[in-house]
Amino acid sequence: MPTKDYYETLGVSRDATGDEIKRAYRNLARRHHPDVSDDKSAAEHHFKEINEAYEVLSDPNKRAQYDRFGSVGGNGQGGVGDFGFGAGGFGDIFDMFFGAARPGATPRQAGPQRGSDLRYDLSITLDEAFAGTTKEIAFTHLAQCDVCKGTCAAPGSAIVTCLQCAGTGVMRMARQRPLGQIVTQASCSRCGGEGHVIEKPCEGCAGRGRREVERKLSVKVPAGVDDGARIRIGGSGEAGIRGGPPGDLYVYLGIEEHPIFTREGLDTYVDVPISFPQAALGGTLTVPSLEGELPLTIAAATQSGTRLRVRGKGMPSVRGGHRGDHHVTVHVAVPTKLSKRQRDLLEEYAQAGGDAVEERSFFDRVKDAFRPE
Repeated sequence: MPTKDYYETLGVSRDATGDEIKRAYRNLARRHHPDVSDDKSAAEHHFKEINEAYEVLSDPNKRAQYDRFGSVGGNGQGGVGDFGFGAGGFGDIFDMFFGAARPGATPRQAGPQRGSDLRYDLSITLDEAFAGTTKEIAFTHLAQCDVCKGTCAAPGSAIVTCLQCAGTGVMRMARQRPLGQIVTQASCSRCGGEGHVIEKPCEGCAGRGRREVERKLSVKVPAGVDDGARIRIGGSGEAGIRGGPPGDLYVYLGIEEHPIFTREGLDTYVDVPISFPQAALGGTLTVPSLEGELPLTIAAATQSGTRLRVRGKGMPSVRGGHRGDHHVTVHVAVPTKLSKRQRDLLEEYAQAGGDAVEERSFFDRVKDAFRPE
């Protein structure tokens, strides 16, 4: 179990969307910022927890890792990095939410942004998980516009510096307060914080630089994968923004239920019916497994429900060099129909063992049980 519940910290449900998480974070950050709180120490601690939760849940890759393992990274505490409050810590966050510009701060223009990661759920059979397989998948994603090559501008049109913000992407306004002057800044309304203006947007992507397309891929599934395993295909997620790198595609595997086999880790299990003579006398059986039929020797007087193990005939390890075991549980099957010859032989067997089969009523057997000797 995770030591911290990031969803509870932000006050959102576990299926919250990215926009809901971002909105909750902004509201909490404004409310608990140390610069606007009377109790600085408590606010600083709470603000640190809020930022830690947001850094994990706002990143699809970190969020998926947290949802599955309860932590991110290898430090056991979420692995989300340093949230110190020294130089450049609270000041930068305060700039984000309150627009306060610190003395000497340099306006930041929007830079390259990595594309989002994508998830694809792929269902395979237990036989395919045993042997490995290659699957063709198709999905839609935001790819770089093939018309403007991600520039957002129509071919041949110019991209000019925004005159309203002089290319900084922000507009500043100074306000006098009792404690001194506060300079606030906001994204430029003309260029949207980009620092430049596109004279003619690309018609292929409506000036977004990306467009939704369908893509097909071949996914190689290694032998031995288990339910819930994840395959990462680097660079196959959504295209980046402003020249940023693309995200990754994560293929999550789900293994379908098999009609006769079950699996636990690398071991496989199957139930096999046997006849009474086979159970009593012993012998060699042919039993099913994921790699085909296997010979199995059973001892004489084997009881119904006995589990036998065939070593090294279970699932292979994804890392190679090891296989699990195949477990066979035998059940003595009682025939539903008997020929006269079979019935005569069974009655003879019962009489020989002192278990004579008599046509007596239930009440007759009760009387015998209570009759004094």
